[in-house]
Formats: sequence, C-alpha cells, structure tokens
Amino acid sequence: MPYICPICQQTLNLHEASKGYYCTNKHHFDLAKEGYLNLLPAQHKNSKEPGDSRAMMRARRNFLEAGFYQQMAKALTQIIDTHSNTEAKTHILDVGCGEGYYSRQVEEHSAHSEQLELHGIDIAKNAIFAAAKKQENAKFIVASSKSMPYASEYFDLLFRVYAPSSDKEITRLLKPEGLLLTVTPGPRHLWQLKEFIYKDVKEHAVEAVLPPHFTKIESQRVSYTIQPDPEQRMALLQMTPFAWRAKGDALNKIQRSHGLEIEVDFILTLARKEEL
Repeated sequence: MPYICPICQQTLNLHEASKGYYCTNKHHFDLAKEGYLNLLPAQHKNSKEPGDSRAMMRARRNFLEAGFYQQMAKALTQIIDTHSNTEAKTHILDVGCGEGYYSRQVEEHSAHSEQLELHGIDIAKNAIFAAAKKQENAKFIVASSKSMPYASEYFDLLFRVYAPSSDKEITRLLKPEGLLLTVTPGPRHLWQLKEFIYKDVKEHAVEAVLPPHFTKIESQRVSYTIQPDPEQRMALLQMTPFAWRAKGDALNKIQRSHGLEIEVDFILTLARKEEL
C-alpha cells in the first residue's frame, strides 16, 4: 500500500466495507466521497485551514486552465514519458499539486497514461477537493510536504512545480535510482510584471538547486510570451512570491496596461537519486 499512518507511521490498509484506511494501531482515516484522503491530523495543522485560500485556489485554477502554462506542462509530460517504464506501472507523485492541473495535463498528454499511477499531495484541503473531483484516475491526499505519509521507496518519479518540499522526504520516497523532476523560474520569468514592482530587476539562476545525493541527467529551458487579460494578470501576480511587494500605483499599472505581453521562462531539471 502507498500510505503510512501520519500518527504512528505504520502501514495504512484499505477497509473496503467502510471505505476507510486503518493501521494496526487502530488509527483510521475516511476516504472522502470525492475520492481523496485527508492525512493531515488536527494536531499537525498550524492554522485552521492551511495552504492557499479558496479564492486563491480558484484564481490559480482559472489562470492555468486558460492554457498559459500548457506549453511547459507538455514539455514536463514529454520528459516523464521518455523516462517512464512502459512495461510496468510507473508511480508518480506531484508534490504540492494544488488543484491538480499538472497531474491532469500529464494524464491527458502522456503517450502511455494507462501505465502511470498518478498521486498528488497538498496541504490545502480545498485544493485537493477540487483536484479529486476533476481527476478520478489519480490519488490525492491532504498532507504536508514536510512529512509525506507515503511508504518509503514507493515512487519511481517525483515532480514539483515551484513547490517547496523536504529534501529528506524526497530521498526517502524515491526508489533506488528514482527520478526527481523540478520546474523552477528561468532567468526572464515574468520579467514585465517585475518591472512594475522592482527598480532593478534581476535574472533568476539557470541552474536549479538539487537535494544532496542527486545527479542531474538533463535540463530544458521553455520560454515564450503570454498575453493575459487584466483579471488573469492579477491572478498570475497572486501566484508569485513577490505579490506582497505590489502595492498602489504598481497594481494599477499592471491591471490597466493595454495589451501587456509577459515573458514566461521555465527551467525543467531531471535528476537521479544516487545510491546511498
């Protein structure tokens, strides 16, 4: 089974009759009718509703489903396809999956999606609720990426798109020689948005920082321009770590700028777990 108990770390087993998961210490977790599993005990929460708010989740979903990042998502899927085992199930985890956009893109565009067992984890319950409703073939859980309640060495590949995670947990969850695929901002990512906010805009580094004991296999840069409308621009801004710096005049200019074209620039890095 893929899951372990978040309280005692024992294996969780599915009880078909009750549609819940139980461990030998009798901790139990019900499977929601939407198909997701909440493995974030109340004592592990640092707020009443951890993660992004419903409003933030909806704004991000509307922006992504408009297709602005689909070109990058297809490149991500192609890398996964190239390195997946077509003769056996490939266990894949989307770390910090949000409302599941990239998992859906992988399922839709993979040349052999039937061989992929897709999982997603996020601390925001409302995001996982939305992800599970839209993708019945994937397995989603509510949990923290700092302590992911999955069995050790269960996954063949983990991917994360701008998501924070624990290096220790990534190493634990990947099989020997398992793969980590990261998406990080390229040098020119959202350059035109930043020009409204910063006096001196600096480029991001090209090289992604990998966890210890991982060796880079390949990297790919995907860059192009998008032209979101004012509402979509504001949603995009809220997805960035520099949104809090945009105030007053800068916000007005971002929203009112006519026909604003924005560069998007991504670095996709694939790395292999070394033998420890």
